[in-house]
Amino acid sequence: MINRKIGFIGAGKMGSALMQGIIKAGIVPPENIGASDVYEPFLKELQTKLGIRVSTDNAVIVRESDILILAVKPQTLGSVLENLRDDITPEKLVISIAAGVPLSTYEGALLEGTRVVRVMPNIAATVSEAASGISPGKYATPEDMKDALTIFSAVGTAVQVPESLMDAVTGLSGSGPAFIFPVIEAMADGAVLVGMDRKSALTLSAQTVLGAAKMALETGMHPGELKDMVTSPAGTTIQGVHALEEAGIRAAFMNAVIRASERSKELGKK
Repeated sequence: MINRKIGFIGAGKMGSALMQGIIKAGIVPPENIGASDVYEPFLKELQTKLGIRVSTDNAVIVRESDILILAVKPQTLGSVLENLRDDITPEKLVISIAAGVPLSTYEGALLEGTRVVRVMPNIAATVSEAASGISPGKYATPEDMKDALTIFSAVGTAVQVPESLMDAVTGLSGSGPAFIFPVIEAMADGAVLVGMDRKSALTLSAQTVLGAAKMALETGMHPGELKDMVTSPAGTTIQGVHALEEAGIRAAFMNAVIRASERSKELGKK
């Protein structure tokens, strides 16, 4: 439990997913969560569904909250910070999930001494399976980091990383689900090609990816060791692994993460 009020500036997909995860995990009661957004009908829907406080005025939620989660798009962040500068006092903890925006942006725009934590979650927060990287600003305390880790662990797994690696986090786990969805679809396509119906193929493909990931996380074994557990000499699996290696699967995934990371770095400079 966190004995403080949490306010969300922005209540889109990621923001609402975090609210649901926080409430489900019992971190704070619904009445201690507030949210602001420009789209009032969606706010009213969240209020009815979750029992949270809502407002179309960002400043109202800021003043009522101890922890602020900035869940707005990077392109609107500048104006949001400018408008809220006097309301975000150093007593409040600011957590931002805006992709590619460095801590220096917040620390330069807000009052001196404002505690900021930068987080890069991913879309799997919507099913409480996010992978989040968390970096502290220069004024953030160990207690602030503990609170941030508690909040984002409620919707998946969260790890602390230096800010210099946040672009890598963006390229790996931030963009990563989009790299895996085509894999699920392609594996299902292969099963359809050899006679399986589409629904069954997609179900088995997605569950296979989920099961493999769970084995890697829960056993702590190296992926290569886990692969060897499945591949018998001259068997079916090693034939499939050989086909993947012929197609350059490792280089393809490495390049996807590298290019997404580089793009994150470029966006952070704008």
